[in-house]
Parts: sequence; structure tokens; C-alpha cells
Amino acid sequence: MPIELKMPALSPTMEEGTLAKWLVKEGDEVKSGDILAEIETDKATMEFEAVDEGKIAKILVPEGTDGVKVGAPIAILASEGEDASTSAPKADTAAPAPPKTPAAPKADATPKPAPAPAPVETPAAPAAPSAPPRAEGDRIKASPLARRLAEAQGIDLKTIQGSGPGGRIVRADLGTAAGGTAAEPAAPQPQAAPVEPGEIPHEVVKLSNMRKTIARRLTESKQQVPHIYLTVDINLDALLKLRGELNAGLASRNIKLSVNDLMIKALAAALIEVPECNVSFGGETLIQYKRADIAVAVSIPGGLITPIVANADGKSISAIAAEMHDLAARARDGKLQPHEYQGGTASLSNMGMYGIKNFEAVINPPQGMIMAIGAGEKRPYVINDSLQIATVMSATGSFDHRAIDGADGAKLMKAFKELVERPLGMLA
Repeated sequence: MPIELKMPALSPTMEEGTLAKWLVKEGDEVKSGDILAEIETDKATMEFEAVDEGKIAKILVPEGTDGVKVGAPIAILASEGEDASTSAPKADTAAPAPPKTPAAPKADATPKPAPAPAPVETPAAPAAPSAPPRAEGDRIKASPLARRLAEAQGIDLKTIQGSGPGGRIVRADLGTAAGGTAAEPAAPQPQAAPVEPGEIPHEVVKLSNMRKTIARRLTESKQQVPHIYLTVDINLDALLKLRGELNAGLASRNIKLSVNDLMIKALAAALIEVPECNVSFGGETLIQYKRADIAVAVSIPGGLITPIVANADGKSISAIAAEMHDLAARARDGKLQPHEYQGGTASLSNMGMYGIKNFEAVINPPQGMIMAIGAGEKRPYVINDSLQIATVMSATGSFDHRAIDGADGAKLMKAFKELVERPLGMLA
């Protein structure tokens, strides 16, 4: 019996993806474990493996197709001994399911003799908001942020009418469901004005799923999360000296520590020292984490991804260095698994290698903060009440002010500064 190969859900929040490339063609024999296709999600390009054995009878979705819904048939696999030509039509028989809808006109014909309804009664029925939210298939249409907040607050999304485009449930819709006052309807977000390049030579580049997701999430973060920014200047000389000594000792193990590895460790240790900042805002609740999982921004072709160093506070710096080397390499190849880039309790973004002195990073919800690392450079710096030259770095913390007070954010920045300036504390 032919088997429908369906678009897989490669992450918990994935609703659709791009079938980037077929690695098989019609008539090919495949067995369990063979790679059939590459699928582009909003975060990475991932491989789709065969579970069953058989022959590819028909490819239903050509490569390069965008917006393929999770669960949609993408190919037909003929079992061993079946003829591909006979199994292909069965794929077409699955499509004619929608013709059941023509039964609706028959229902419209019978109500015609019914007496006209009294017009006075109709105004009393503005009960449309209680209608269930629109869904595609069995999937409720809701933004990822709304899903997370609903889960944290114990709200059943099936009971909520979405006010977003096409009935999509957004964060503002959760106010009434949580027992609070109804939030003001969100003003329609202004769409970017169409660019008129005129006669300037140009090329129109189609946005990837990753770039679309980055644009959406950054917009949501800046609109919905009140950011507060705190900056400190840090003397790097002691850390750079320790790094040189550690690298000399680790050379035989072929491990080389970067400044970024030490920053990951310092941020993780600071979050454990100041747990008020190792939190996420959940609407009616505050989630306090017991360990520090640091998401590290890595630039890849077409966008940005944040692989996570889990339990960074409990790992040695050499272990963090080895793990980051592996994560960054697989991130650039699009080979990360969803659990390796989803989650995290805080983020770190380092643009020092580009010579950027100071910048303010955008928080990655539901995390409560992100640390922005600038370049270390020689500057005049007061040491022991005398003006000297030191290697100084500026670090800026962006904090979700709903969850983290300014004073607590200042404590974290102070702890981070002390750990970097006295780096032996990270080794204890």
C-alpha cells in the first residue's frame, strides 16, 4: 500500500517550511535512514530522513516551494513490489476530499420558505467574539509569543478569538482570557512602504523563511518588550593574560580559548550570582531559572542563529570552547537540531571582532536579557588612582524591564565586570 510522505514538523513552533531541495527522484529506491530532502525552516536547513523502505512513486511538491504546511503530503512512497505507476494515482485520490463542500447549497435551498426573522432581534447578537479562533486544519493560528504566554498562564487557546490577521491569536488577545481587563485592540502595524528603486540598477531578492522570522521576532520584541540598557567599561588586561596562559596549557589538547568563550562563562556565572536577572516574563508569572543556558549569536549566510550552551555555569571554559566550536560550525552548515537553538535563559552577542565599540542588542523573548560585547581597545583608564593605558571593552546589557528592575540589572553588570576583571573567580 503506498505511503504518503508528509511535511514534517522539525521544531515545536514550525507551521510551514520551504522544500529547499529533493535529494531523490521519482523511481529511486530508498530505505530507512536515507536522506530524502532538505527542508528550510525559520532557523535552519534540515534533512528529512526516510522511515520506511520502498520506491519514490511520485513527488507531489517540487523543490523550491515555499509555505508548505506541516502535515501536507509531499511525495508518495510505493511499498516493495508495487508499481510506481499504479500507486501514483492514489496520491491524487487524497486531494478530492474537499468536494464535500458543495452540499452547502442544498442547505441554503430549504431555509427559503422560513418566515423572515424579526429585525429587532438581530442587534442583540454581537456574539461574534466568542467564536472559536480560525484554524488551518487542526492547528490553532497563534503567534509563538502568544503560545508561550498561554502555556505559562494555563490558558486554552481554543477558547480565544484571535484579533490578528486571519483570526491569528496575538499577545493582546490573552488579556481578557487571563481574567484581566481587555487590552486595547492593537493598532494595525504599518507595513513597510513599497520601495521604488526607479531607474537605479537593482536586484529584487526574495526573503528566506529565516529572514522573515528574524524581522517578525525583532519587531515583536521592540514593540512588546520594554528595554532598559546598562553599560559598563571593563579592563580586559587580566583576562587576556589568563587566556594566554590557559591556551599555552591547553595546546597539547588542541583546544584554543577565545575571548568569547570567557565571556560566555562570565555571563553564566553572573546570572547564577544575581538570579533576579536569570528570569523570563510570563504575563501573570515570572519564571526563575536554576541554571544558566547561554544562547550565543552566530552570523550565518542569510541571517542569525543562536545556538545554546546549556548549563554554561557548570562547565569548564575548555568544555565551553569545544562545544561552541562544534555548535558554530554546524550552525553555519544548517545542521543544528531544534533543541540546540531553542530556549536559553539569556543571550550574548559579540561584535568586537568587527571593531564595534558599543551597541544595544534586542532581547530574544522569552529571555529576560542579552549582553552586547564590544571591541577591546587601548584607552586611557584609571588604575589605582593613576591614569594608565589599558585594554578596555564596553559591555551593554539589555533587560526586559517588566521582569528585571534597573537595580537588579546593575547588580548583574557589576558582577559581570568583576568576573571579567578578576577572571580567576571563573575557574574556582
